[in-house]
Formats: sequence, C-alpha cells, structure tokens
Amino acid sequence: MDVALIDYGASNLHSVAKALEHAGFKVILATEPEQARNVPAMVLPGQGHFGQVMTAFLNSGFETAVRQHIKEEKPFLGICVGLQLLMERSEEAPDITGLGIIKGETLRFPEGQDSVPQMGWNQLEIVGEPALLKGIAQDSFVYYCNSYYVSFDEDLPGAKTNYAGISFKSAVSKGHLNATQFHPEKSQTIGLSILKNFKDLSEELIAARAQKVSH
Repeated sequence: MDVALIDYGASNLHSVAKALEHAGFKVILATEPEQARNVPAMVLPGQGHFGQVMTAFLNSGFETAVRQHIKEEKPFLGICVGLQLLMERSEEAPDITGLGIIKGETLRFPEGQDSVPQMGWNQLEIVGEPALLKGIAQDSFVYYCNSYYVSFDEDLPGAKTNYAGISFKSAVSKGHLNATQFHPEKSQTIGLSILKNFKDLSEELIAARAQKVSH
C-alpha cells in the first residue's frame, strides 16, 4: 500500500521511511504537494521547535494537501511535532497558529522533578480501543524526545503518558486521524507493530471507502 511521507524540509525522514517500509508500506517521499495528492495514506513527521517546523510546513505549500486529505477522511498519521502541528497553538511559539484540526494547545513540561526535555523510553496508558494501538500491551515502552505536550479536552481514543508530574495525551487514534507524540520509528518492536497497525487500519478504511463508492 502506498503512503505519502511529507518532506517539508524539517525532519530527518530516513528512519521514518525505513520503518514504514518494514511495516509493509510503499513509501512515496513527497517533496511537492502534488506528489501527496491521491495517495491513500499520509504520514506527517516533525521534530524540533514548533515555530520553525510550522513555518517550514506552511512555506512548503503542503497545508492544503494535508487539510484535504484529513477532510476526506483518508488515513493519516502525525509523528511527534506532527501531532503538535494539528493543535490550535503552542506555548513554544505563541505568535504562530497551528492547523487547528484538534482543538487544544501544546504546553511545556514544568521544570522540577524530571529533566526537560523528556528523552528516552516511557510507558503508554492505553485509553479506549484505539485501532492504532491494537494488540499493544498496557504499560508498553516507547521512545520520546519532547519538551512540550498536547492538551485538549475531547476524550479521544489513544494513550496517555506520565512525565514531569503531567499525564499527557501521547497518542490519538480516531478513525482516519492518528498521531503520536512518541517516535514509533525509534520504538523498536512496539513501534513497528504500531506502524503495521496503521497499515492495517489504512487498508480497512480504503476498502470501506471503495465499497461505499461502488454502492
């Protein structure tokens, strides 16, 4: 199955592409918006300062393609800052607006009991029945590298993680819309299982769309 990996100049994509291929995807590295159109599934990575990443993303011209893909309820996965870009705003760059796909904001971990940024392995508390995390055991360890976390009120299936005295949303999985604060491409066996889940979910969604169109 084809997946468009969005290259807007703000991330090291090699490890993400390699992990997606290992999960069974055929990766299309999209450096232009047109390369991402009409591709069944999409992955939006991100790493670094929210303001710099969001600015690079907007300047790349990919915003319309990403919004349209999500609006059409095609399979989508955001990774790390790729999740934060979906929010309305971030404390890291208050003057730069996020995409607002998810109503909420990105906040900085408080200084104190744990070092900031969080770098390394931490556990998942799975919430609901997220398709992205199907078969993943409670308290599984995944890899993080973040100083900021997303905060929103909507009770979406996914996962939470505890760090610096904060229980934060570390994964979202609602139908076609999926995103993780952690890096599945760096999370070894668990991460590959999550990406394989995304592939299975993508195939199911695309098949359901095709059946709906045929009727």
